[in-house]
Amino acid sequence: MPEVTAYAPGYPTWAELVTPDVRASQKFYTELFGWYVYTLAGDLNDYSIFTLGDVQGPEVAGMQPLADASMEPTWTCYFRTDDIRATLDTVRAMGGHELSEPTDLSNLGRMAHCADPEGADFALWTPNDFQGAGVVDEPSAMCWMELASHDVEAARRFYGAVFGWTAVDRSYLAPGYTNWKVGEWSVAGMVPLDEGWPAHLEPHWIPYFWVSDCDAIAARAAEMGAVVHIPPTDIKPGRFAVMTDPCGARLAVLTPAAGSRLTFRPHG
Repeated sequence: MPEVTAYAPGYPTWAELVTPDVRASQKFYTELFGWYVYTLAGDLNDYSIFTLGDVQGPEVAGMQPLADASMEPTWTCYFRTDDIRATLDTVRAMGGHELSEPTDLSNLGRMAHCADPEGADFALWTPNDFQGAGVVDEPSAMCWMELASHDVEAARRFYGAVFGWTAVDRSYLAPGYTNWKVGEWSVAGMVPLDEGWPAHLEPHWIPYFWVSDCDAIAARAAEMGAVVHIPPTDIKPGRFAVMTDPCGARLAVLTPAAGSRLTFRPHG
């Protein structure tokens, strides 16, 4: 299983669950994906790391408890930058918002939370000792990140300026899908929130996790209390489903089609 050693600027690096019930979330994800979980010691002793297999396995995602009961459970998508302050300057200049100031997390790296002009939140990461996910594009690991947006053209301008992404048109589920690239490498996607989506649905980022059997995973997730909002559906890159976990955080799963990948591989 190939491990990740470095991420280029603009790449997705990490997915982090923020949950009101750490114990329930641990049970759900370890049983659904076969992950192991441990809690960091020291200054970050309320932060958990999900790994593949056991404590020695590569890191796949993080988890922390909600800081405020008024906040909603969510999966936060992190993207690499070599200069957080400069990136935040661009975020603000392009109409986005700084939600938290840059913060050093022990010896791991430096992070900040922000939101695009429509309010879809994401995070920035400059690594020190911790690059991000130790493995991607493999079963039970992160394989894609996707934005749902009301204003596709505005989002293309914003993320193009912030991360240097190039927007490419694709027709995966419906016309209007955006594939974002850094050079020749695909890094993320965007789906338009048109009339086919619930009117109350706000713009948001969502992580995708690779599974070997989308139908079985969706059914098992529902048995454990998840709500499946998009049932297993075939698209060109494979078969996917979108759900909220038992605590309400949104995620997607994907079984790639043979010979077809929506996924990214970091480099740098």
